[in-house]
Amino acid sequence: MIRIATIKDLEIVLQITKDTISDIYPKYYAAGVVDFFLKHHNKESVISDIKKNIVWLLEVNNHLVGTVTIRENAINRLFVLPKYQSHGYGRQLMDFAENKIAENFSCVHIDSSLPAKEMYLKRRYKEKNTCKIHTDNGDILIYDEMEKFVDRRLDKINYNGRIFVPKSNTENGEVDQETVFRYFQEHDMFWAEYCGGDILKGSIIGTVNQQGELSFHYQHLNASGQVRIGKCHSIPNVLESGKIELHEKWQWLNGDRSYGESVVVEK
Repeated sequence: MIRIATIKDLEIVLQITKDTISDIYPKYYAAGVVDFFLKHHNKESVISDIKKNIVWLLEVNNHLVGTVTIRENAINRLFVLPKYQSHGYGRQLMDFAENKIAENFSCVHIDSSLPAKEMYLKRRYKEKNTCKIHTDNGDILIYDEMEKFVDRRLDKINYNGRIFVPKSNTENGEVDQETVFRYFQEHDMFWAEYCGGDILKGSIIGTVNQQGELSFHYQHLNASGQVRIGKCHSIPNVLESGKIELHEKWQWLNGDRSYGESVVVEK
């Protein structure tokens, strides 16, 4: 799960940043350059970014393992804890950041560190400028400004990281206003987790079409100890606030196999 960081997450963002720089960067840079990176990503700058709601955290099995900052069309402060590297989490954060940026911009910008440059090249980033900064001890930091053009799909909704709550439901449904849905998306694949109210644990898997419509199957364990499964087709409506409202038609695939309709709205 990738979610927005709050001020309560300040220490974990700083820890991920510091631990990654301290462990990885000395293999590529002189001491003065490493110190420069540690000072650059300081507490004050992280607090400022968190307050702007542009810092995100990656959670895996209840552990916060990575972070990325998305400032307009620029990807900043992308770090994954050393012990969680080589598991695809950096790629996951990059996919998320690029999709977010593609909602409003046609070009993604990133300042490339040496440890990450190979990954950016594989993702079709191109060098734009080579920059130089003089750091302590006479050491010099050389890095590349890189960019990548992406499809700007204003008409295509990306559900990744969005949270929804029910607005209405027919009587034969089991979710209510206490149920919370957390949505994820990678390309045209969509999935979700949900719980709350009479739902102890639920999951969803399905697809997203070009119009942002969702077709999926769902299953959950309710408070009575029953496992319920069903299928659903969901049509989005973008509100004036920019939030998404989903109008759903669904059917139970066990029990009475009845049909129903519901509306969920982005929180």
